[in-house]
Amino acid sequence: GVSLDVRRGEVVALVGESGCGKTTLMRAIVGLERASQGSITFEGTAIGSDQRSLRGLRRNVQMIFQDPSGALNPRHTIYEAVAEGIRIHKIPGDERELVADALARAGLRPPAQFMGRYPHEISGGQRQRVLIAGAIALDPRLLLADEPVASLDASIRGEILALLRSLVDERGLSVIAVTHDLGLAWNIADRIAVMYLGRIVELGGAEEVLANPQHPYTRALLSVVPEMERMEQQILTGETPDPSRIPSGCRFHPRCPVVASGEAERLGVLSKCTGVDVELVERGTAHWSACHALP
Repeated sequence: GVSLDVRRGEVVALVGESGCGKTTLMRAIVGLERASQGSITFEGTAIGSDQRSLRGLRRNVQMIFQDPSGALNPRHTIYEAVAEGIRIHKIPGDERELVADALARAGLRPPAQFMGRYPHEISGGQRQRVLIAGAIALDPRLLLADEPVASLDASIRGEILALLRSLVDERGLSVIAVTHDLGLAWNIADRIAVMYLGRIVELGGAEEVLANPQHPYTRALLSVVPEMERMEQQILTGETPDPSRIPSGCRFHPRCPVVASGEAERLGVLSKCTGVDVELVERGTAHWSACHALP
């Protein structure tokens, strides 16, 4: 039930709790998991599931995984880690120069200092930069960043986010950044898509979504961001439901503060909330949300 697009040269933050399907969606885009239905289109061309189609896609769409320690082979040097994609996709040019350029663009300078090292010999932030270097060495047009700073110290997160933003601004890259943290989205995103249990429930420009959140789930996520002290904190009760047992009606209604407070009943929409599925509706200029309680 997910429909999402990303434009050239923009960052879309895909926000939601663990288990809502963010990483599964990213893995489906690059063919690491097969979508059960629907289609994935890149620059106007539908992407098939055969190896030839996927190889062409991965030349232009690269994924940065959440855990750099798990994503890097501990027996490979940094040089080998970055050169791997260059070799697979037969990128023209001098291999050593391409690796050095990618490392430098990722902020690992001078690159010669890092080429002979192994992942355990560098810091967590530097390992994340190695993953970014390996991705941008192919000159992709789209980066999929899965929780790119979740495993890093707070002092390093800003540097990695600034790096990703600079790649977008200077090279016209597009980025889908997966995160559970709306504060991170605040710092990097042009648009924000809020995801709950496999469905986009709010979508719009970052400024609009953060300043004027429409969906109760977005408001709850935003209320715990330290920068949003003016908002009354809303703590959601219960765990995210089992994705194999989607609730009837609006899938958020078992945890929705509007339902729990009796507001949905007062508005006369409780039966819709519990029994009728809800689609995204435009609530403002390029701002969509999916909630029966909204006018």
